Amino acid sequence: MRLSHPTQLAAAKATLDARDAMAAEWADWLVDRAGSRSIPRDTVERQFRLVIGTLVEMLGPLKREAKLVWQHVMEHYGRTAAARGLAAGEVVEELQQLRVLLIKYIGGSVAAMRPRRAVAVFLRLNAIVDRGIAAAVVGYTDALVASLLLIDRETQLLTAANADDLGKQLGGLEAELEPLAVKR
Repeated sequence: MRLSHPTQLAAAKATLDARDAMAAEWADWLVDRAGSRSIPRDTVERQFRLVIGTLVEMLGPLKREAKLVWQHVMEHYGRTAAARGLAAGEVVEELQQLRVLLIKYIGGSVAAMRPRRAVAVFLRLNAIVDRGIAAAVVGYTDALVASLLLIDRETQLLTAANADDLGKQLGGLEAELEPLAVKR
């Protein structure tokens, strides 16, 4: 197993410790936004915890393995945003909120590190979030194109939001992340 730098591991631990508070605050922020009422709050928080949990693994020793999971999770986020009827810019804005929450919840502990290490951690986190935004936009675009061209056998639009289906999809993504989190 490859080693991660102790500062990245410290940032990962601080993020993991703040995951539930960050997910709750992110969901609170989202409640007032258009398109968020069609999905139950517990499903929204579950999705946010999955996003944050996957981000934590991107800082750990299995970051190469976590890259594929991160891409899947973020593409799913984009598809969910399309199902919620968001515009592409709104998807980006929602994911920018993750950056704000990271600064709020772990900024102090990262800033307490040696300056050079703190900058490296913040740059790494920014790169991860930026890569996630790009993947979410890809998922969003794919879902919109698919909804224009295809419908499933039951004539349901592929961008239809169904809490049960979203829960099943999140379960699959959580199962994909679980082996990485257990190895940490």
